[in-house]
Amino acid sequence: MFSFLKLYYSFLLICLSLFPSFLSRATPKYTLTPVTVTTLIDKNATWQHFDAFLDAGRGSHVRGLWELKKYFNHFGYLQGQNLNFTDSFDESLESAVAQYQANFGLSVTGKLDADTVAEVVSPRCGLADEVHGLGHQAMLHATNHFEYFPGQPRWARPMPITLTYAFSPLHMISALPLPKIKEVFNRSFDRWSSVIPVNFTEINDYMFADIRIAFYKGDHGDGEPFDGALGVLAHAFSPESGRLHLDAAETWAVDFGQEMSKVAVDLESVATHEIGHVLGLAHTTNKESIMYPSLKPRTRKLELTLDDIKGVQALYGSNPNYKFGSLLESDISSNQGTRFSIADIKVTTFLLVLMMWLHI
Repeated sequence: MFSFLKLYYSFLLICLSLFPSFLSRATPKYTLTPVTVTTLIDKNATWQHFDAFLDAGRGSHVRGLWELKKYFNHFGYLQGQNLNFTDSFDESLESAVAQYQANFGLSVTGKLDADTVAEVVSPRCGLADEVHGLGHQAMLHATNHFEYFPGQPRWARPMPITLTYAFSPLHMISALPLPKIKEVFNRSFDRWSSVIPVNFTEINDYMFADIRIAFYKGDHGDGEPFDGALGVLAHAFSPESGRLHLDAAETWAVDFGQEMSKVAVDLESVATHEIGHVLGLAHTTNKESIMYPSLKPRTRKLELTLDDIKGVQALYGSNPNYKFGSLLESDISSNQGTRFSIADIKVTTFLLVLMMWLHI
């Protein structure tokens, strides 16, 4: 009996020493800045009135539902000609809701449950999503989490590529100093150029720059009007358009320590996302990815995920100085606190089992 117990505890000791803890896995590279408020979406936000549609399903008739149909049409979930934008929750809207739920990793019910409405009202990029059949989602999760525009457009120039960018001399915002805005975009461009052989150079000639950055309100002539605070945050177009527009109605922030508004939007996170579009990446279903379409207020999301990197490198190749290991090292360094705590638990468990083994 004693021999059996010794063998059992010896086996347990080896397992505890060698088995990796799931808690030591890398965590997502975005954070919510701590604030005293608990509600992140302002009641005056563009889509906040959509919460009146909570629990609506096929057969429902809710005043204003036609606006939700318009929303799904804009973002690629309701397609076709002669669409019937009425207040009736019909079969086409049910299908659109189900497609949306599948795209965002929600429970596919076809009804406007709480999780679906919460995602719908979140501020987001103005570009349409890449919408596939419901069966495509399972296949996508099993492979890669990146998407391209139709035809996979890219900047077709000899490698290494140099793209110029400039800021509109007429359409900026007064709430942030231009040098601060330039610093944000410089870091955002560097983030992408660190993984692909594409260099970004600022020039003063806005009209002749490859990438043209501007802040606008409402209709600004590109067929994609902005809609006010906490709706569409920004949009950019596929290569080689080079247009990158941000909604001037937002409360843009470069430092949440200085900008205390509960509806502040992180400029660098949005800039990094939109540059991904400029390079040819479309929206992804991976919530951790830079190319995920929505971003809640007071959220910073800056680090490229492996999916972002694989997607853009498939278009342009890899920066010769980029090493895959650097991404892993970054993940490890960001989780050192977690790793130490797990190590402490393992040591304690080891000692307890050892004492029991010796006692026997």
